[in-house]
Amino acid sequence: MANYKKPRFKDAAFKRFLSVVLGTLLLVSLLVVSLGTNATPGSSGLDEDLSESVVNIQSFREKLNLPKENDFSIRLEKQNRLPPRNIDLYPRLAKDHITIVLYVHNRPQYLRVVVNSLSKVVGISETLLIVSHDGYFEEMNKIVEGIKFCRLKQIFAPYSPHVFTDSFPGVSSKDCQEKDEAGKKHCVGNPDQYGNHRSPNIVSLKHHWWWMMNTVWDGLKETRGHDGHILFIEEDHFIYPNAYRNLQLLVSLKPNKCPDCYAANLAPCDVNLRGEGWNSLVAERMGNVGYAFNRTVWRKIHGKAKEFCFFDDYNWDITMWATVYPSFGSPVYTLRGSRTSAVHFGKCGLHQGQGKTNACIDNGSVNIQVDDIDKVANIRPEWDVKVYQNQPGYKAGFKGWGGWGDNRDHRLCLNFAQMYH
Repeated sequence: MANYKKPRFKDAAFKRFLSVVLGTLLLVSLLVVSLGTNATPGSSGLDEDLSESVVNIQSFREKLNLPKENDFSIRLEKQNRLPPRNIDLYPRLAKDHITIVLYVHNRPQYLRVVVNSLSKVVGISETLLIVSHDGYFEEMNKIVEGIKFCRLKQIFAPYSPHVFTDSFPGVSSKDCQEKDEAGKKHCVGNPDQYGNHRSPNIVSLKHHWWWMMNTVWDGLKETRGHDGHILFIEEDHFIYPNAYRNLQLLVSLKPNKCPDCYAANLAPCDVNLRGEGWNSLVAERMGNVGYAFNRTVWRKIHGKAKEFCFFDDYNWDITMWATVYPSFGSPVYTLRGSRTSAVHFGKCGLHQGQGKTNACIDNGSVNIQVDDIDKVANIRPEWDVKVYQNQPGYKAGFKGWGGWGDNRDHRLCLNFAQMYH
């Protein structure tokens, strides 16, 4: 019996071992098939984002025929996919926070003033600050990297003319200059309505703003699901300590106090004014200093991409006032307090002061008085709204200041509108 049972025991054990092996192989086969037919997430959120971004970028090039990127622009796009800084210092954002976007070019003396003012804003640590760069400039980058008072994300416009030194969107050797006639000079380009050919430094203003808007609302992981308001400021906007708290109040009051208002503003549309000082809110046309709106408004703006991209004016704000807003069919109002919470202090335009012959001399120092009333929220929920019915400024029918007549700029602008859709 002993000799009989031993072989049977070995045989049974072998059968059990064989069944386990076959079962394991079957599971592995099923898993391989599953992996071949289903997308799997990356090993981390960052890996997943990078994979998604690479696929998107390749798709952009193929479908939209964007300019061929150089090594520098590719590196900038990789930078854009990095996670925000200071997460260790600010692991959680406040619920219903208002994201702040600061867009900059190359005025470090101004940027230092703005960053210093932001560092004193009450509530700044509760939110995310996104800094959008038009071009890469080391001094500007160092100033931004030194920000420690809130969570911070940097993005760089990869198709900025300041990134392409010898090809479109920058300058190429075949480009027409000033009032050249393309047929006679055998050069490339379309003149604006005044006969002038494109200047990359000038068209960069409009390209950067439009690229930034599309990227912030629809391209970035951090904000593409954000439905609340986003505040936009420039590198020469001094921000008062009460700006964020006032903005929170304006956003909360807007649905009832001014349901037809598209936005909330920190400053009057006339940049030379500091407010009326009334015990009331003010509704007027949207200004370009400290303006905030939500995704619903962005969708309306995005739907007017053709109007924006084909209007012959290199200024994004004049383009909005003269063609985009009027196309909405009703007045576009913004709600603000009667005392400013932001001030435009720059003497030079965003891209002025960089040339050798037209330097705008300004050391960036400011002398802005900040009173005690500017350090705390000074908007009252019980206030009524004063509406400016007849508002001066650019309106429908204005033909534009030009600088935006080249078909290549039109196409690039439209491509930015389609990148994430």
